[in-house]
Amino acid sequence: MAGLGRCRPYGKRDRGEERAASHRPRLHSKRHLGRGPAGVQPEQASELRAFTTYTQEYFAKELFGKIDYGNIEKGGTVFIGRERELALLHRRYESGGFEFIGLYGRRRVGKSALLSEFTRDLRCGWCAAVEDDAAMNLRLLSQAVWSLQNPDASPESAPVYADFRLALEAAFDATREERGVLVIDEFPYLAKSDTSFPSVLQTVIDRRKDRSQLFLVLCGSSLSFMKEQLLNKESPLYGRRTAQIELKPFDFFDSLRFFPHMTPEDAAAIYGMVGGVPLYLLQFSEERGLSENIADAFLDPSSILYEEPESLLKQGVSKVAPYNAVVSAIAGGASQHNQIATRAGLSTAALDYYLKELARIGLVEREEPIPARGGRKAVWRLSDSLFRFWYRFIRPYRALIERGLGQTVVARIGEGLPEHLGPVFEGICRDWLWRQLAQGRLPFPMTDVGRWWGNDPQARCEAEIGLVAVDGSQTVMVGECKWRGEPMGADQLLKLDRRAHLAGANSADARWAFSRSGFTAGCDETARELGARLVTFDEMCEGVSRPR
Repeated sequence: MAGLGRCRPYGKRDRGEERAASHRPRLHSKRHLGRGPAGVQPEQASELRAFTTYTQEYFAKELFGKIDYGNIEKGGTVFIGRERELALLHRRYESGGFEFIGLYGRRRVGKSALLSEFTRDLRCGWCAAVEDDAAMNLRLLSQAVWSLQNPDASPESAPVYADFRLALEAAFDATREERGVLVIDEFPYLAKSDTSFPSVLQTVIDRRKDRSQLFLVLCGSSLSFMKEQLLNKESPLYGRRTAQIELKPFDFFDSLRFFPHMTPEDAAAIYGMVGGVPLYLLQFSEERGLSENIADAFLDPSSILYEEPESLLKQGVSKVAPYNAVVSAIAGGASQHNQIATRAGLSTAALDYYLKELARIGLVEREEPIPARGGRKAVWRLSDSLFRFWYRFIRPYRALIERGLGQTVVARIGEGLPEHLGPVFEGICRDWLWRQLAQGRLPFPMTDVGRWWGNDPQARCEAEIGLVAVDGSQTVMVGECKWRGEPMGADQLLKLDRRAHLAGANSADARWAFSRSGFTAGCDETARELGARLVTFDEMCEGVSRPR
């Protein structure tokens, strides 16, 4: 059967194509709502950067989270996942009154795809703000308001309002009698081009929300900026939102739905390289083997993933060099504060600052054992899968790659990939447990799940338990996770049983084991004796709906 095929939403474009692609489509019903406001003169079309109207086929390639499975001729595209977020948006939409939704998440995660799916059959004006001056963003907002007022009219004929207040008031007025959606995408660009905009928006909301059915969405990729604007008590917009959504990358099981014909093992390897970011998943083809996919997606200097991590880092911080050193140190295995400082060549005081900044933009996180027993054993880890993989396997070998020696790098990746996927598999197991809990299939209560590490005083060595579930402060399950090419043996299960008490488990608490390649007969027998549960990777993947 035909596979997904190669899809590169962002190939090389000329400058005009890049500018057009930065604008999102206007999605609306075909209902005419009357002319624009009196006294505002349209500017010449040549002076406007109008929105581009996309075909449904272009949506399939350009908006992350929609995939063309070769069925365009049968009716278009498949939208992957986001059921919970879509349900929330529709529920708020059906309230009938003014709604103000904050939507934020890292770049490439599919925010625009989610909003385009939500607004597909709705009256909508879409403002895609740009890193430009306030005048340009005022034009774009004016076009979006024009779309609310005149769904059949071309945005090129849109009048430009005298200021942001008038444009916003017109949006509220246009939705007095009928529901309408106004999306301001890349809100941080607009707010930075005119720092008074949040205050102006707050004033208009306070004065007009009770007489309007406007469904307002502010969308942005700068997590720290969006949270500061929406959640900080000092912000003018604090307390005005009616809901917020932090859109996170897909878990493995939703990511698996991107590859209806790929083996779960290969899909897990891809997930371990790029995580659940839709655009990144679309760089891999079911028609190629894993080695070919790695070479095509990572080792071609023209591919989007080749420089993506450094590009994202430059967007989030200034003076990239020390941040590169910190990320490289963590990707290379350093996790404790002093280890990272030594490898990065930084003082501990300087490292504190860089870690704080990396955490602010969502690239690192501080992890404690579960159950937590004080902060002494906390470690730092990279929270972004692409950064973990790229800084370990791509960045150190760029000289080889750029000299055409990609196959040498593929071989080195192949040697290190099984070890790299071990912690990834632990994360997949945790996601599976959460899904089982949500479906009412977990035989114990659970409020958190993670891993435990620390000292084993009997064995006089450092020990780790890959999976620990707790209910409040009480351990309810300990587990072992193995991503290996051979079945798990009884020795691994017995070691888990011996160490269970280190994580606060007693003899009655559950013991579970998860294995990519199944279990030996001896492990099956030991599991019966201990009352342990054995779960294969194939079993975990059962029931995942994959479009075909």
